[in-house]
Amino acid sequence: MATLKDLYIDELQDLWSANDQMSKVVSAMADKASDSKLADRLSSAKEGIDQHTRLLKSVLEDTGADVKKEHCKGMEGLVKEARKHALDSDMSGAALDVAIIAQYQRMCHYGIAGFGTAKAFAEALGNDEAARKLDEALDNIYGSDDFMTELAERSRNVDAMA
Repeated sequence: MATLKDLYIDELQDLWSANDQMSKVVSAMADKASDSKLADRLSSAKEGIDQHTRLLKSVLEDTGADVKKEHCKGMEGLVKEARKHALDSDMSGAALDVAIIAQYQRMCHYGIAGFGTAKAFAEALGNDEAARKLDEALDNIYGSDDFMTELAERSRNVDAMA
C-alpha cells in the first residue's frame, strides 16, 4: 500500500470480512439469548450487519478496485472470544445475556473504529457520497451499541446479580 486510496480500499475489504464473521456469531448469540428484547435486537442487528456488508461491496465497486474481502484477523479474535465467553460457556439466563451483550459490544466497537476510519478516508479522498453512506452505517452501529448499554444497565446486569 502506497496511497490513502490503497488504505481506504484495504479498510473496506477488511470491514467486509469483519462483517461476514460478525454476522454469523451474532445470529448464534440471538438464538442463545434468553431475553426476548436482546434476541430481537440481535436478530435485527444481523440484518443491519448484512446490509452494511452490501454497502461495503457497493462502495468498493465505486473505487474501481477488486471487489473482494481481505480476511480480518481482528474480528476473528473477537469472534473467538464471543464463542469462548458466551456461546460455548456453561452460563444461562441473565448471566449469559450479560456475556452476550459484552461480546456484542466489543464487536460493535471494532465496527465503529473501522467504519469511522473508512468514512474519514472517503472524506479525505473527496468521496462525499461514500462518506455519507458510511456515516449512516456508523450511526446505526452507534445506535445498536447504545441500545445494548441501556438494556444491560436497566435489566440484564441487575438480573444477573441474583
